[in-house]
Formats: sequence, C-alpha cells, structure tokens
Amino acid sequence: SHKKERYRLAERKKAEGNEAYRNKEYRDAIQHYTQAIDLCPDCAAYYSNRSACYMMIGKYRDALNDAQKAVNLDTTFVKGWLRVGKCHVALGDGGAAVSVLKQAQELEPNNTALIQEIASAEALQKCVEECNKAVEKKDYRTAVFHLDQALRYALGGLELRISKAEYLSFLGRHSDAEDIVNDILMGDNNHADALYVRGLCRYYQDNQDAAFQHFQKVLRLVPDHNKAKETYKRAKLLILKKEQGNTAFKMGDFARAMEIYSEALEIDERNKSTNSKLYCNRATVASKLGKLHQAIADCSTALLLDDSYIKAYLRRANTYQQTEQYEEAVRDLEKVYRIQRSQEHKRLLHEAKVQLKRSKRKDYYKILGVSKTASEDEIKKAYRKMALLHHPDRHSSASTAEKAEHEKKFKELGEAYAVLTDPKKRAMHDRGQDVNDPECAGFSSQTSFDPNQVFAEFFGPDFFASQSHHYYEQSQGQGQPPPQPQQQFQGQQFQGQHGFQGFPGMSGGFQFGY
Repeated sequence: SHKKERYRLAERKKAEGNEAYRNKEYRDAIQHYTQAIDLCPDCAAYYSNRSACYMMIGKYRDALNDAQKAVNLDTTFVKGWLRVGKCHVALGDGGAAVSVLKQAQELEPNNTALIQEIASAEALQKCVEECNKAVEKKDYRTAVFHLDQALRYALGGLELRISKAEYLSFLGRHSDAEDIVNDILMGDNNHADALYVRGLCRYYQDNQDAAFQHFQKVLRLVPDHNKAKETYKRAKLLILKKEQGNTAFKMGDFARAMEIYSEALEIDERNKSTNSKLYCNRATVASKLGKLHQAIADCSTALLLDDSYIKAYLRRANTYQQTEQYEEAVRDLEKVYRIQRSQEHKRLLHEAKVQLKRSKRKDYYKILGVSKTASEDEIKKAYRKMALLHHPDRHSSASTAEKAEHEKKFKELGEAYAVLTDPKKRAMHDRGQDVNDPECAGFSSQTSFDPNQVFAEFFGPDFFASQSHHYYEQSQGQGQPPPQPQQQFQGQQFQGQHGFQGFPGMSGGFQFGY
C-alpha cells in the first residue's frame, strides 16, 4: 500500500541518516532524518535521532524541540525522555532536567543512563544555586567560579554565559565579558541580553555614547528590558551629577562641588572608571578646602579603582608634599614616570627627590627657634638663650641619657649658628644644599666647628667656672658648700654687680627660663 511504501522509504532515509551520523556527518544526517520525518511524521525515533544530530552541532534548542516531539508521540519512549533531560542540562536548566528524568525513571528504575544524567542535572542545579547565593552577597568572583563549573555541564547554556559576562563586567574584566557576548552576537546580532552586557561594558569603561546606543537598541528590541532601563537611567544621572560637580568647581563653589561629587559616588558603586575620576575630583576639592588628609584618602580610593590613573597619583603626590610626606610623594611620582615617561613627569620626580633630600637635612632655623627671615642679631640672641639652656656643664648631675640629649642639642645649636651666620653657607642651606658636602660650590672641605668655642666667644672661656667660684666665695661666710652648676643657675638672675654685665645687644640682666 501507499502507507507501507512511505514507511519503507522513510526507513531507508533513517538508515542513510544513521550512516552519516556514524561518519560524523551530522548536517547530512539531519537532512536524511528530516526526509524520513516528512514521509512518516508520526515516528518518534526519527525525531529522537534528529535531536541527537542537533546536539552534536550545538543546536540544543532545536534538539530539545525534536526530543519533546518524540516523547509526545510516545510517552513510554525512555530514550526520548533521556534526550529531553540531556537537552535541558545542555541549556542550563537543571531543574527541568531532573523533573523529566525522574518521570522517565518510573518507567525504568534501573536505567544506568538515566541515573547518570540525573546526577549531572543535580550537580548543575547545585552550581547555579551557589552562584545565586554569591550574587546575593555581591561576590561576583565566586559567582563566576560556580558558573564556570555549571558550564561544564551546560555546554549550550546561553543564559549562563550571558550571566557570566555580566558578572565579569562587574569585576572590571571587560575584555573577557565582551569576548563572550561578541561570540553570541555573531550568531544573533539582535540578542537583547548580549547587547545589554556589551553596553554595560562600554558604560563601565566610561564610553557613554556607545553605552547609550546599546541601551537604546535593547529597549527598541525589548521595551520592558528592566536591566537596560535601570542602567540607562543610572548612567544618565551619573553623567549629570559629574557635570554639575565640575560646574560648581569651576565657579569656585568648592563646598557645593564636594556635596555633588559625594552624591554622584552613591549612584553606582560598580562603575569603577567613573568613580575613580569622581574620587580624584573630590580630592582636588578637598585640597582647595584645606582638607588634605581627605584629599589623600580620596586619591587612594581612586587608585584602588584604577591603579594606572596618573592624575590621581599626581594629585596625591602633590598633597603628600604639602603635608611633608616626601617619601610617599617620591614613590607616587616614580610610579607615574614608569607609566608615562614624559619630561614633565621627570621634572616633578626630580623636584620631589630634592625635597625629600632636603627634608632629611637639619633645619637650622628650627633648631634655633627662629624664622627663615631672621636677622643675624635675632640668630645671635636665639643662640645665646638656647646655648645657656643646654650647655653640658649646666647638667652635670643629670642622668646619662639626659646628658647625652643636652650635649646633642648643644652641638646642633653651635652647628646652626655657624651656618646661619655665614652668608654663603646660609644661602646654600636655603637652597637645600648640604653645607657639609665637599662637592657643593665654594667649599673644598666639610664645615667644622667646636660648639664650646662658639659658646666661649660669647661668654668667655671660663664662664661656668668663674660663676661657680664667685658663688662659692659668697657662700663661705654662711657655711654653704659650692653648688653644682645645675643648681646654681636654676632661677638665678645675673645682674651687673655679680660680674656679668649682660649680652651684646641686650640690656640688663638675663633670666633663665624653663
């Protein structure tokens, strides 16, 4: 009969399809099975065989459709149910796979293939569940790890791949994310979710025009695409706030600029590229407001988000210099010069190194307690006062540690006086040059001086000895022993009748102070 002839021809096509399948000629096999289906559309095996071919060429959705047709034609077709389960696993739907496979297991409880596929489906489910838990915690690195495990089972899990790309973009791995979605868009250039993720990458890379084009296209394709709508809205708000902050800064309204930049930083914590710029901008504002420690903190945050951000390194280095943290400034500028070897960066690094070297030298003005514009007379007065306070003879009964400290200060006072009363040496000190460096201009040997000699020039060679002797003679009539130098000067005022007539340029006596 005609029906039998059609069946005979269909079986021949099936055999040809089987031969092509064995030879891994899957597309040819699909053609043969399709011809068989056209001849006998009610034969479940033909759909099941074509489903297997679709799986081999990665067309898992087509494979699932054929497998479902097969089991609809024959609900007891266990091999067909197994195929449906495999397709669900390949597409990333572990829950659906477990459901249909367990139904099939009721038909053949001891079927080994079913048992193995159920195990795979449950493992896939577990991976997806762990991924979702990580996403709830915003732990996208862990989420990507579990998705990689899931994709070992779900070879055609398009949604899982897109989710992975999205989380990679959250992690700043934009190139890896784009590789995934570009591959998907090669097959379907209107895939809305893939377009959304590529737009997301553009947005996080601060390419707003391209990002907006992608979001707009997604919304034309799928008007209620929630992620695209939300991100598009957030992106526009972020740009608006950044521009408002910049305008306030240019107008000199630094307090308002600080407020706006802070508001902008609350909009999207994942946008590392834009946020790094916002933190750097806020650091500039903080610096203008004199909030130098906040400026450093904001620059540091900007660099955590983008460790190659030259502007943030330069801003932080400048603020480090303002707060006299010269080693940190040099470290930042060395990093800048490694990133971009320009003449300007070389100059800034050199200046920072000079500042660092200068900071490690003694500040002779600070030692004497005078300003950098002090006159020679002011320097002499400061030396006289400080030298008397720290002369070693005055502290002969002090502890060893205290003696050493006063001796050190006394020596530094003499050194400071020797340099600051010599015009050439003072000029070198003001330029940041080392007056003890024999290579410095105008000096062939190191500066040398005797702090005791400097002291003697003002007070005479036996100042402390003569004062002790004078005090001793006066005290003999009262039966008192001669005091130690430290005792005899505490609170004592030297007047003219005691033999000390005062210092050059100073009237009256001298009162020791503490």
